[in-house]
Amino acid sequence: MIEVMSTAAQALDVRAFNRFYTRRIGVLAPRLSGSDFSLPEARVLWELAHHAPLSATTLSRSLQLDAGYLSRLLRGLKARGLLVGQAHPSDGRQTLLKLSAAGKRAFAPLDRDSQAETEALLDTLSAPQRQALVGAMTRIQAMLEPEAQPPAELRPQQPGDLGWIIERHGAIYAAEYGLNPGFEAFVARVCADFVDRLKPGREACWIAARGPERLGSVMLVQARDETTGRVRPGIAQLRLLLLEPHARGLGVGKRLVRQCSEFARAAGYRRIVLWTQSALTAARAIYAAEGYRLVGSEPLDSFGRAVISEHWELAL
Repeated sequence: MIEVMSTAAQALDVRAFNRFYTRRIGVLAPRLSGSDFSLPEARVLWELAHHAPLSATTLSRSLQLDAGYLSRLLRGLKARGLLVGQAHPSDGRQTLLKLSAAGKRAFAPLDRDSQAETEALLDTLSAPQRQALVGAMTRIQAMLEPEAQPPAELRPQQPGDLGWIIERHGAIYAAEYGLNPGFEAFVARVCADFVDRLKPGREACWIAARGPERLGSVMLVQARDETTGRVRPGIAQLRLLLLEPHARGLGVGKRLVRQCSEFARAAGYRRIVLWTQSALTAARAIYAAEGYRLVGSEPLDSFGRAVISEHWELAL
């Protein structure tokens, strides 16, 4: 297994990145570039420009600002004529806040300048670098706030996806199960066979994605005899189910497996078969929930590890 850094060591790396990034985007400056507003004041204006009307309590919670500090910020913005209040429809103790006409005029250049500065930052990067940067930011947000993320989409594979499937299988299975490089080579052969033998309408590959970020994959192909390579009529095979670690527990795996079942029924298959290992407990639970049943198992030396090989089937 690959040695994993301790939490303490990883925390030092996160703190170093935080120091770099806050410096890079100017968070520590007393005022936003070219304006009379501090970053907290600008964030309040942004929230009210996009989500108003809001109560001070809601603002405090969404921005994670101390209530007393936020109260002083709001008093200052009101004194400048940038905010107006209205009665709360169901709670007479609270006032709902929104931007005044002057507040909207003050916010417009803030928003425009922030957009321009961010575009200037991105313009220093190539298109692949920009995609990688935005993808990394998306992954950070998804891992730290999974409940706030939109559901993943299941889409057909696109150029580059099969290479990603090979790389992620190799990396994840080495880290989590100690499989040797032979497993990555095996996945590469499966992907090559998929391309060489593809029969549209009978075989497919899906990628679970959230925007540019890939979260998982699965294939459904025509089952073949492992020795002769001959087609097994009426039988499909589920292959290469994979989820990124941070995408587990979100129901993505169940959706990928269900997609295979629905596709196989529409294509006229009578049965789906798959091969897995007993150690893959999360995947086994997904298969069982979909209706697959375990039909055989045997001890096996597989890619440098002694495992229990399992064969599962789903009658359609």
